[in-house]
Amino acid sequence: MQDTATPHAPRRKPTLERGLELWLFRARWLMAPFYVGLVVALGGLLVVFVNEAIHELSGLAGMKPEGAILMALSLIDLSLAGNLLLIVIFSGYENFVSKIDTGDDEDRPSWMGTVDFSGLKMKLIASIVAISAIALLKAFMRLAEGEAINERLLAWLVGIHLTFVVSGVLLAVMDLVASKADKH
Repeated sequence: MQDTATPHAPRRKPTLERGLELWLFRARWLMAPFYVGLVVALGGLLVVFVNEAIHELSGLAGMKPEGAILMALSLIDLSLAGNLLLIVIFSGYENFVSKIDTGDDEDRPSWMGTVDFSGLKMKLIASIVAISAIALLKAFMRLAEGEAINERLLAWLVGIHLTFVVSGVLLAVMDLVASKADKH
């Protein structure tokens, strides 16, 4: 004997519950102004970068090799901060608000749309560690040039850098453990 009974239709949620869930889902758009603000901050960082480049490059002719390295490190530092902002803007917007439709634009970064929250955390901490390392390297280079550097400041720079490194390692370990755990 064949069972001709139709399967039960999925239970329809109450109107109030569906309305609440729709409202909560649409609330993600409250994050959009944050990303616009970060774009403005990126523009501000560009202004600082240009000012720093003009200031540093104006003295290029009489610059010693150590000065040139410090200049390059300062510009790299600002560039890393800009990259960090861009990663947060793109990844945050795509993960929490909406997918960015660029069509078939060949200039679309390959990582866009693939960086999840865990990947975003790792990129953030890696950028912060790199920025911290550059600040520490600049301090040590100034010290090597004979410039007086406050030992307490140097100790703080080393301590903060090590804190960032340890935090990054711990975040990576936590992500590894979480990826190996059974999904609930």
